[in-house]
Amino acid sequence: MSDNVAHALAGAGGGIISMAVTYPLLTVGTRLQVQRNNKDEAAYTGNLDALRKILSQEGITGLFSGLESAVFGAAVTNGVYYYFFEAVKAAFERASKRKSMSTVESMLSGAIAGSMTCIITNPIWVVNTRLTVKQKRQRAVANGDSESSSLKESTPSTLQAFTDIIKEDGVLSLWQGLIPALILVINPIIQYTAFEQLKNRIERVRKLGSLDFFLLGAISKLCATGVTYPYVLIKSRMQLKQSKNENERYTSLVDGLRKVIAQEGIAGLYKGIESKLVQSMLTASLLFMSKEALFTYTVKLLLLIGARKSLASAV
Repeated sequence: MSDNVAHALAGAGGGIISMAVTYPLLTVGTRLQVQRNNKDEAAYTGNLDALRKILSQEGITGLFSGLESAVFGAAVTNGVYYYFFEAVKAAFERASKRKSMSTVESMLSGAIAGSMTCIITNPIWVVNTRLTVKQKRQRAVANGDSESSSLKESTPSTLQAFTDIIKEDGVLSLWQGLIPALILVINPIIQYTAFEQLKNRIERVRKLGSLDFFLLGAISKLCATGVTYPYVLIKSRMQLKQSKNENERYTSLVDGLRKVIAQEGIAGLYKGIESKLVQSMLTASLLFMSKEALFTYTVKLLLLIGARKSLASAV
């Protein structure tokens, strides 16, 4: 079995850990991204206000709406990404007979791996986005009105949300937001190119430790998210059930950008960026750190169960 599988399994494990730890920040950021009416009484005025309102109205579980699909999505996304990235990386290294990739090769590897990941995992993130922004309506207080009490809704399961989307909007709706998602392949390209090049420079001087991987993950993700955030926002909104209102429906990435700027100003393109930056940096840092640690154990496990012939070539 090739190292690609070990990298994929380690990446999936790292994705699960990083997503579970940082998910509340993702919830806050996503809800701010899809919020269009800032004047509504229930609107979030910022990250801290969103956090406070979610906790007061929905409890701690509100911060973890859609966690099940997100953890599954993170595992699949990172597993698929690392499998293709390492496969392309190995091909480049065999062709060039070098132990490290050039900047262009890093970018090509990221583009191929990112594109395959987007196409395969987009349905998972459509479901997750809709679950994350679904807010539970509250019971009327004090008067015990049974009619008002019936307004209480529970968050649907991942499977239920998946089947509801297909039933109501059709199978192709699972790939809503795919175009901006494919454009956002530039995010991991920037992230992994920055990571690989910084890592290569440091490795020429000394061996990297867990803290190095944590810091390199944070720096590379900061660069990537800062550049691509407006596309992240449009993708999140396009993954929601599209409104029949012409002003609220985005027919394309350009249409979405145009309407956000017209209705909410340039600042509207950066709603929730603070929590997204923190969440993305922490996620990337934990992912890179845990993935590198898990890779060694994954190789040993594959060797133990007889899925690998030799450990020497992988560690």
